[in-house]
Amino acid sequence: MKQMKHQALEPEQKALEINLDNAVYGTFAEIGAGQEVARHFFQAGAAAGTIAKTMSAYDKVYSDEIYGPEPTGRYVCEARLYKMLNHEYDLLEERLTDERPDTTFFAFADTVAAINYHRTIKGDGWLGIRFQVEPNGDYNDVVLHVKMLDNSNGLQQQAIGVLGVNLVYGAFRYQNDPETFVKSLMDSLQGRVQVDMIRMTGPAFEHLDNRLLTLYLVKHGLCDVSMFDKKGQPVHASEFLYRKSVLMLRGSFRPMTLVNEDMLKVSTNQFKSESDVDARKAKVLTEITIDNLSAEGDVDTKDFLDRADLLCAMGQTVVISNCDVYSKLIDYLADFKVNKVGIVVGARVLLDLINDKYYNYSDGRLLAAFGELFRKNVKLYVYPIMQEGTAELMTAQNMPIPDEIRFLYKHLTDGGQITDIIGYNRKILHIFSKTVLEMIGNDEPGWEKLVPSKVVRLIKNKSLFNYPTQKLEFEY
Repeated sequence: MKQMKHQALEPEQKALEINLDNAVYGTFAEIGAGQEVARHFFQAGAAAGTIAKTMSAYDKVYSDEIYGPEPTGRYVCEARLYKMLNHEYDLLEERLTDERPDTTFFAFADTVAAINYHRTIKGDGWLGIRFQVEPNGDYNDVVLHVKMLDNSNGLQQQAIGVLGVNLVYGAFRYQNDPETFVKSLMDSLQGRVQVDMIRMTGPAFEHLDNRLLTLYLVKHGLCDVSMFDKKGQPVHASEFLYRKSVLMLRGSFRPMTLVNEDMLKVSTNQFKSESDVDARKAKVLTEITIDNLSAEGDVDTKDFLDRADLLCAMGQTVVISNCDVYSKLIDYLADFKVNKVGIVVGARVLLDLINDKYYNYSDGRLLAAFGELFRKNVKLYVYPIMQEGTAELMTAQNMPIPDEIRFLYKHLTDGGQITDIIGYNRKILHIFSKTVLEMIGNDEPGWEKLVPSKVVRLIKNKSLFNYPTQKLEFEY
């Protein structure tokens, strides 16, 4: 899909342009700190042509009477947002369809908690718009989660107002170009918010793969971490990781090999068997960094989707991140009060990580650098690798640690924060994704034995990773 030329307009300009569009008409419903969006449209002028109603059910009792109670007791959540969109849009159609047959309707909603006086709430919210692209047409939804970065309640409310205007404008001006839509959300907001989840559904987005939205958010700097589930739908950590335990495996998954499968299987079993992990509340995530996706230049969306197809087929929730260091990812998870974090690493990755901290930090900062990673609730699970030229394996126990930090390293292994993975399959340790990828592209025989059978079928059926199309045509 060709990108549109994006001109970053001020929120006042956007609001006025929408107000002057006679085909656009709808309602604004805002809960909590999100009282600023409708104000932009009122102040821009000509609002009578756009706004049917604005409202704010600020009191929880009133809110429950209108939208129904929340079983979880949380009002700043995705479920609340959808209840608001359902209620307001249904009312709009019920009351105005006959009166305005040539109108494209919309219902905007947000539920937001801004930073509080004691700084115990950092500020986040859910925003969404339900809209038509033609009169009497089916509706479309755009829903997003935002994290506010300003340090005052007033500034955060102001930022939500701008973001809401950007969302409404994008729905009616950029629905044919999702990447520009995503980028435009940050107009006039650089450094003030992070948008870490966005989902677009409905006939206007029929041909959109929502996994690309997750990529766009990180690629264009709207956030550092975003994710989608095994069905390819964007999800937010607050909705399924809150107070859970999380195991994370970072990799290229280009393609997913038997080694990747084994790492996930044995580390998951070991993680769930820990005495301080409730196996019923343990979640497993596979992570690809934006650096890995752009290792050969610009991000190749087909290559990204090829990897995503395999991980989704293997039942994985996928994280796209801009976290080159693990401590950045751990900080992200801490916002959701995650009980325990397990990180699965290969022995070579761990050695490189330790050497990087040792050789790049002064004595005074070395302990702090290690402390950022090895926090009380964090544990590294180390998968062995074959040492070049020998049959010996490198493990957490025998890797060559610099003498000056051997005591610190022993403290971490003795304390259980670094541990070897047990139960791995030694027979497959010779398999590397890079080698398998080259074999697939060169049509070399034998690669099928190096990846899970489900991956084999998917690569051949969808011609992933440059699997020879002429062979695919011959086989079928």
